[in-house]
Amino acid sequence: MEDMLNSAKIFKEDLYKQLARIGKCLSSDKRLEILNVLSNGSRTVEKIATCTDMNIANVSRHLQILLDAKLVKFTKKGVYVIYSLADPEIIEFLSSLWRISEKQLPDISRMKDDFLNNLDDVQTLTMDEVREKINNDSIILVDLRPKEEYDMDHIAGAISMPMEELDTLIREIPKNTEIIAYCRGPLCVYSALATQKLQSEGFRAFRMEEGLNEWQEHFQLH
Repeated sequence: MEDMLNSAKIFKEDLYKQLARIGKCLSSDKRLEILNVLSNGSRTVEKIATCTDMNIANVSRHLQILLDAKLVKFTKKGVYVIYSLADPEIIEFLSSLWRISEKQLPDISRMKDDFLNNLDDVQTLTMDEVREKINNDSIILVDLRPKEEYDMDHIAGAISMPMEELDTLIREIPKNTEIIAYCRGPLCVYSALATQKLQSEGFRAFRMEEGLNEWQEHFQLH
């Protein structure tokens, strides 16, 4: 009996050590950012470096740790190495991590409020409100992500307008148009900045805090 109990104890300890590999991997803010970037589509090391404002050497080091924890995978296309999330369930995990962190860490809500309070009259719509407007054909839904992310997948009916091309939208669309902007999700503030810019140019504009992943998860459950 004692041998059985010891065996169970060793199994439990070894199991928790394996689980801790994921926890240790996620202890870096930069690795979390890389996972968030990859949740919006596959990327080369160079593209990840651009998105995260890191140099290639640092990105490569973080990717190796993520590989060791089996959170990312890669394929080769010519001279390029392209990274992606190892499993779609990791997107759900990241969404849960965000919700838990926002609920349990008051600093996150404070930081969000402080940022938005510095923007004049930026109104956020819920995903249900956005879908209602889409169904009524009463708005233009703008996807602010890079064109390559839009091409991989986007909310049905959205048009691609990367943040750096927003001035093009302002010149081409009539001022009486109602616009809703979205980007990569709760960790991206481009939707708030774009909404303020559009409002300052005379548009009736709103933001949606969530991105494509949250949209898909929400309406799969409803």
